[in-house]
Amino acid sequence: MFDKTIFHIDVNSAFLSWEAVHRLGHRGARLDLRTVPSAVGGDISMRHGIILAKSIPAKKYGVRTGESIPEALQKCPELVIVPPNYELYDKTSKAFIELLKEYTPDVEQYSVDEAFADMTGTAGLWGDPVSAAERLRNQVRQELGFTVNIGVSQNKLLAKMASDFKKPDQVHTLFREEIYDKMWPLPVEDLFFVGRATSRKLYNMGIHTIGDLAQTSPDILRAHLKKHGEVIWNFANGRDVSVVEKDPPANKSYGNSTTIAFDVTDPGTAKMVLLALAETVASRMRKDGVKAEMAAVGIKDFEFHYTGHQRVLQSATNITQEIHRAAVQLFDELWDGRPVRHLGLWAGRIREAECSRQLILFDGTDYEKLEKMDMAVDDVRRKFGIDAIKRAAFVHTGSGPKSLNENNIDHMSGGISRERRHVDYDKVQIL
Repeated sequence: MFDKTIFHIDVNSAFLSWEAVHRLGHRGARLDLRTVPSAVGGDISMRHGIILAKSIPAKKYGVRTGESIPEALQKCPELVIVPPNYELYDKTSKAFIELLKEYTPDVEQYSVDEAFADMTGTAGLWGDPVSAAERLRNQVRQELGFTVNIGVSQNKLLAKMASDFKKPDQVHTLFREEIYDKMWPLPVEDLFFVGRATSRKLYNMGIHTIGDLAQTSPDILRAHLKKHGEVIWNFANGRDVSVVEKDPPANKSYGNSTTIAFDVTDPGTAKMVLLALAETVASRMRKDGVKAEMAAVGIKDFEFHYTGHQRVLQSATNITQEIHRAAVQLFDELWDGRPVRHLGLWAGRIREAECSRQLILFDGTDYEKLEKMDMAVDDVRRKFGIDAIKRAAFVHTGSGPKSLNENNIDHMSGGISRERRHVDYDKVQIL
């Protein structure tokens, strides 16, 4: 059996690079954000104040993705911070994936800024793997304006490891015969699937490099790390049987969460947030033609303490009102009165939408009518935008008694917040 040829293509500092290219090409910018200490950061006033992406010069100051903006500014006071623009990221990501598909139809989008490509059997079209990777790397830079790292190997694991070698704008190989020289000397935490907790355990066992891990008995690793120990031992030895899947697997659950711009201290406001989350979760399920048999709610209070609870529903559903009702019941069981900072709603145990409903004696709810109403609302929002129709609870009348939505809760909350989907460049300083 012949070896496969797998590429892992990873965009360098994706969000920051995409913002830089957009500003240079379309907003008249003179400064390339990639050449100075800069970062994409959330809005502190909306309590999304973390670093989402950083430039390579910012990395030299110790700026890390996921840390707070004040922490980053302490390390690098001259750090240039720009707002996130997920509308731009989505558009650029699609162009990136479409370009990859010019080389092979077998492309698996692994995240918004990275993908695997099965290049097996394409040598007649593009030449040897390294030449093909170099051609792809140059084409991305010339046509899309940003740079990528490409890892080349016989399986997905080794290709991904290779793409993490020296950056930016590089092609690296990590074939099986190169593992001993290129991968084994690396610290064990550099291995895919080895996180902080696992690396601490491995260090305590005297395992410091990937080579140490590869040469440790699997029985010893299983004794300390159970099944995970066997998985990472195989990875350390370059073994991976996963294949490039161009069709994404079906969702096993649907969920959304939101960090609220203020501490919620009354149950009514919290339940409005849950209604907004139910709107987005249920609409995604209806779009995919599925229903859920389980609902779960998670609460994070103002001191970052987290608690969660779930329950099995009486019938599988994708009706917004029904999911919200279950979420409210879970919230009432969970909430201890402490101010709420963050709320999440998830639906699991997914089934096809055609599944039958369990009939309940004395339940006079017209579920068919509710389903049709939700689908009609989906159609209106799809044609005219998500704000074309909203529930009365979210409408700010501006007269009479205080509005139910005086705190301006987005009626379609969760996931990427509204202010992060689009940037008004007329209100942003372009350097």
